[in-house]
Amino acid sequence: MGSGKNQTKYHESEQWDTLTDTEDPCTLIVWNDEVNTFEWVITTLIEICHHTEEQAEQCAMIIHTQGKYAVKNGSYDELKPMCDAITERGIGATVEMVEA
Repeated sequence: MGSGKNQTKYHESEQWDTLTDTEDPCTLIVWNDEVNTFEWVITTLIEICHHTEEQAEQCAMIIHTQGKYAVKNGSYDELKPMCDAITERGIGATVEMVEA
């Protein structure tokens, strides 16, 4: 067992996790189209959403096969600038509320 101080830190960490879950009610959706290449979508996800190359490739494949994919979760304030940056590159994207 740790000291009471460590237990308090753990308790605070649990509270933070709970707050984070409730503060990230949105998803960034990227939509498939017949214009943009896989390479452009992958590059965009790496540069805008900070995905790894592997994550970006997997997202691009799902977008292609499913028509859309939620590439990132977060708060509206976090995702809106990313959405705008993606759409400025000619790729369809929206921010949507996560349904409980």
